[in-house]
Amino acid sequence: MPGVTHDDAPPLADLMPWSVAPPRLGRGWPTAPDPASLKARWDALMKAEGPEREALFEPTRSRTLHTAVGRLPSRSAGTEKLIRASGPCPEPVRVLAAPFDEQWLLPDHRLIDAARPELWRVADEHQVFVVETPDAPFLLATSLFPLLRTGRVRPLHRRPGAAEPNLAPGLLAHLGHSADPLDFLAWTLTAVRPDLTVPLPRDPGLWSRGVELGHRILWLLRRDGDRPKLPGGRRPYVRAPLPARPLTLHYDREEETLHLDEGRISPVPPQAWDFEAGGVRVLEQWFTTRTAEPEPGTLSAIRPTTWPQTWTSELLELITVLALLAEVRPQQEELKVTDPITTAELREAGVLPVPDRARRPASILDHDEEGPEGQLALI
Repeated sequence: MPGVTHDDAPPLADLMPWSVAPPRLGRGWPTAPDPASLKARWDALMKAEGPEREALFEPTRSRTLHTAVGRLPSRSAGTEKLIRASGPCPEPVRVLAAPFDEQWLLPDHRLIDAARPELWRVADEHQVFVVETPDAPFLLATSLFPLLRTGRVRPLHRRPGAAEPNLAPGLLAHLGHSADPLDFLAWTLTAVRPDLTVPLPRDPGLWSRGVELGHRILWLLRRDGDRPKLPGGRRPYVRAPLPARPLTLHYDREEETLHLDEGRISPVPPQAWDFEAGGVRVLEQWFTTRTAEPEPGTLSAIRPTTWPQTWTSELLELITVLALLAEVRPQQEELKVTDPITTAELREAGVLPVPDRARRPASILDHDEEGPEGQLALI
């Protein structure tokens, strides 16, 4: 990570002041690596009655079959209490369930202990959510709704439609490098340090190099637009067909081959296999999530009976993303901020401390939200 000559870099918490605690599901079954399983789980819950429905739901102190809550912003799930619900399955949405693990969620407020509606209000195609993590890579960025239980979530924009950046007022003008909040995020992803401070360069050339590198990181994390590919000869392929229900994952470092039982994928660079998030190998965690045996009789036990082809495609892309991200790390290390814009300077300029309103969500009143039992919600 970029270094500075002295330790007066501002904390991310001041530069992107509005943050939200991570969502808390309270039960695992409303998420799955495939949407078809979620629809089957919902159907099973709707068919069950009385004590059976309650057991399948897995109640907590925050959510039971009798809990009355409003609809999630911009979602179409019902609001009647689940004890008597019989409606259709809410349409699953793509989410980031764990570092680099894109899954699906039933976006129903009745199923989620702490859904963080303030995040749903600003979730659209323009939004980028920044998620703090306790270990490298320290920050993740995603265009999907974030479900990671790691650290604070910081949306790049305070309102839908990319309106009002979630940045300290006057920050971009004082830096003088770029008026685009996305450029600032790109620099932040490149330069953030383990203590979540962000050294800010005075040198426009250094800023440009860091921003260019950060946009590549951002593209790999968000996976928007063109799909990432390794150069020819380095692209991973399925060399031996994957079994219907792979149970084991093994990496052969000498042959650069990933074994899923008798199935084989290669080449898989060692950097992709060794890539960790939160101290856990990303590829191992991704595989375990899809193959670990759930508790029999639960809704989580409703899942694909065979390995879907889409999972193979997702695995190949994940290997590619991890390999390309690993290539970026040495370039990040080379960035040295020797003449930083310090926290003291930002205070002298009036950029810091930020006003209290900048740490609170914006008021968004341009759409109605249905409250419990079909009432109009007051927000």
